[in-house]
Amino acid sequence: MTTYVTFLRAVNVGGTGKLPMTDLKAMCEELGFGAVKTYIASGNVVLTSDEPTSVVKAMLEASLEKYAGRSLPVFVRTSEELLGVAEDNPFPAENPSKTVAIFLDDPPSPDAASDLKGQQDEVVRLGRREIYAHYPGGMGRSKLRIPAADSGTARNMNTIAKMLKLAGEIEDR
Repeated sequence: MTTYVTFLRAVNVGGTGKLPMTDLKAMCEELGFGAVKTYIASGNVVLTSDEPTSVVKAMLEASLEKYAGRSLPVFVRTSEELLGVAEDNPFPAENPSKTVAIFLDDPPSPDAASDLKGQQDEVVRLGRREIYAHYPGGMGRSKLRIPAADSGTARNMNTIAKMLKLAGEIEDR
């Protein structure tokens, strides 16, 4: 049994993609996933499954599309992969609420960190299947646009730490 952490894109953000977490949890359980836990209302789920990552992703995306009537991308990492995301954070000394990992399905292109719009004091670094960004003035005030991140979803380091904690609680059972 593998513990997965999933991040939904464009759910309950800015008035779009309304999806109560109770509905998301029930959906995951109906799909046969175990130990389902959600965290805050932005589409963060920890679950277990014997299925490979690609199948977990496909099952969730199909169910979400049926529910919402539109495509809702899902980014899936094993708990070990998510631990690697946290450990690879190139900004460990910075405020974790101002540092994000943008989850992608595939590795970012080598020029993704240089193809930026509106950059001021923000710093961007590439990861395995993530783009890391540190926003010294906060993400809400930033004008930074990372074109390579348009198909991804961002979570700050505090959320990533919480998801790792939830995954650890499942694995410690």
